[in-house]
Amino acid sequence: MNTREWKEIKDEIYGKKGTSRRDELERDFESFKIGLILKKAREEKHLTQQQLAELVDKKRTYISRIENDGGNITLKTLYEIVEKGLGGKVNISIQV
Repeated sequence: MNTREWKEIKDEIYGKKGTSRRDELERDFESFKIGLILKKAREEKHLTQQQLAELVDKKRTYISRIENDGGNITLKTLYEIVEKGLGGKVNISIQV
């Protein structure tokens, strides 16, 4: 059986790290992870999407969209959801 690592498949399909298509994939994946992290945190706080939405003055459908694809969230909204809605703290890291 010929098995390949996920990195090899990504390199072949999306290009090597540093190419525009690969960088876009990596950004999209990080955005998706933000949504999953927020959903997990909300569930650990035993909040519904509606309850979280009310805490941060947003619509439930907006919270749902963020949890399913965190790509279109502003930093301001991220801080509001995490700090005001979930009682947490945002920690951002930048690599150059």
